[in-house]
Amino acid sequence: MKLSLVVPCFNEEGSIAPFYKAVSDTFGGHDFDYEIVFVNDGSTDGTLQVLKKLIAGPVPVRIISFSRNFGKEAAMLAGLENADGEYVTIIDADLQQHPSVVLDMIERLDVNPDIDCVAAYQSKRDEDAKMSFFKSGFYKTINLITDTEFVSGASDFRTFRRPMVDSIVEMKEYFRFSKGIFSWVGFNTEYIPYTVNERVSGKSKWSFVKLFKYALDGIEAFTTRPLRIPFWLGILFIIISLPLFIAALATDRSVTAAVVYFVGGTVLVCLGILGEYLAKIYIQGKNRPVYIIKENISNR
Repeated sequence: MKLSLVVPCFNEEGSIAPFYKAVSDTFGGHDFDYEIVFVNDGSTDGTLQVLKKLIAGPVPVRIISFSRNFGKEAAMLAGLENADGEYVTIIDADLQQHPSVVLDMIERLDVNPDIDCVAAYQSKRDEDAKMSFFKSGFYKTINLITDTEFVSGASDFRTFRRPMVDSIVEMKEYFRFSKGIFSWVGFNTEYIPYTVNERVSGKSKWSFVKLFKYALDGIEAFTTRPLRIPFWLGILFIIISLPLFIAALATDRSVTAAVVYFVGGTVLVCLGILGEYLAKIYIQGKNRPVYIIKENISNR
């Protein structure tokens, strides 16, 4: 098997058929084998029913259906674990990432054996100023406080060689942040621009709140430096408290209330950071599966 397309799906009922046709049209004239691995991430619409209709088609299809919604990270992992291709591509079902870009990725891997992965980034981002500012700030922050390199704007839309896929699926952590995992495992990655198309159906599943939480998960997954904040804040408080107490003694004014509020609020923030890490350790220690498969169907 030359290529496996891993396609996470959550409420993509209207996108499946156009995506399937686009894949057939794109790869139908090429002389290599390919398969599509759809992962139904607990969709609540008719996504699973539409997917099952593809079993009767000519294209090799595997449908992995979760028992509930586990999230895109879990869906990508399940797809990678069930893909058989020499090359494996992660691609969305909404056709914003067109299968024709995958042909360029494959060609680059074919001609350059030193490249292990080709990742796509948006050549032009169509988003509001708030979202753009947030994403830019996230990449600057996470590259500042972690030892793992994060390329700004790089998406999950990428094609891997088999050895890199095998290394990724060996990472068994429960709280997965794939952009970090893709960088952490190493291997040589080439980044190429692509143009984002309009969605063929539905709307984006990513709200600002979800993106913010996802960013925090990424920071917590790839650095422990926030745990050092209490130490440095303690040093800062000692430095700040000295002139405050001197000023209070000199003017007979009380600064107790201001100091209590300032120190108390900061202590609560630090405890919150510690709590986030402890919660993740607690969940990881349960050794729960990242996802649960309800159905695994294939026409091969």
